[in-house]
Amino acid sequence: MDRLKQEFDALLCYIHRVRQEIAAISRPADEDHHFDSMGDQLDAIVKATEEATNTIMEAMERNEEAVGKLRDKNTDPDQAALLDQIIDNGNDVFESCSFQDITGQRVNKVVESITYVEKRVNALVDMLGKVQVAEVEVPVDREKTTDEQLVSGPQLEGDGLSQDDVNKLFD
Repeated sequence: MDRLKQEFDALLCYIHRVRQEIAAISRPADEDHHFDSMGDQLDAIVKATEEATNTIMEAMERNEEAVGKLRDKNTDPDQAALLDQIIDNGNDVFESCSFQDITGQRVNKVVESITYVEKRVNALVDMLGKVQVAEVEVPVDREKTTDEQLVSGPQLEGDGLSQDDVNKLFD
């Protein structure tokens, strides 16, 4: 009977620890580490990278057009060689910008994995009971530095202050 009580106590301790771990994932003490916002953050990375890549490529296309106009008016072979070099450099930039598509594909795979784990955690919360998990105290792993306490960015689109709001602070 003592052995059964010991096993039962150990099982109860284990279940309590599982609840603590699940609570820490589903509602972390540190607001910056919400598991369910990771996918949104990664989607924002893909979007920002795509926008930057498009801006770079559009600027390079305009440079290519300008070089073409210069080439039409140019008769100096040394200058023509420099214009060719500019075109070659632009092609290197275009080639380098192709990383964005591959990056987006890889990040999307990570988002899918995070979503899968998030669904499993939510299923465990449902099984263990939302009320019981909500009552579990989640310890803070570490205290934020003064700078970390002041900064809450970068914000996802639609969150935080707009640039107009920031500009108004300086008026």
